[in-house]
Amino acid sequence: MTEATQRVCVGIVTGPQGVHGAVRIKSFTEVPEDIARYGPLADEAGRRCFELQVCGAAKGVLIARLSGVHDRNQAEALRGLHLYLPRSALPQTEAEEYYHADLIGLEAVLGDGTPVGRVCAIHDFGAGDTLELARPGAQPVMVPFTRVVVPVVELAKGLLVLDPPPGLLDDGEP
Repeated sequence: MTEATQRVCVGIVTGPQGVHGAVRIKSFTEVPEDIARYGPLADEAGRRCFELQVCGAAKGVLIARLSGVHDRNQAEALRGLHLYLPRSALPQTEAEEYYHADLIGLEAVLGDGTPVGRVCAIHDFGAGDTLELARPGAQPVMVPFTRVVVPVVELAKGLLVLDPPPGLLDDGEP
């Protein structure tokens, strides 16, 4: 496991809230308020650490205070800041439950071992998780992350097995 995968992005600062240094944070944790539960958060480089105190919520974001941020200008400067936790700070997953960070980078293969691509992103458009697979020499493809389409996930081997319905992996050319 590389250093980059030992940390998990758990939120992003979307902007300031008020004039006293509070920020709006889009939390990526299952329970949004849990972003403050697992310890200090770090920036992407791991150079700056923040204690986070949730103050409230508004329209899909949390209102929070970050240590060391005391005014609107400081809060504005953090817009777009991704907040990370060490992977080890997060609870262990249950069987067949995965952190998105654990799936990114996995090789996707068909049941017979034919390579399809690599998981480059995970999206949730409201109907459950969808894996985006980067494919060499082809357009990326979106695959529903369901037990039917992805029956096997082997984190230790760095791969997942697909059983796609007909046409799912087609490039859309007649």
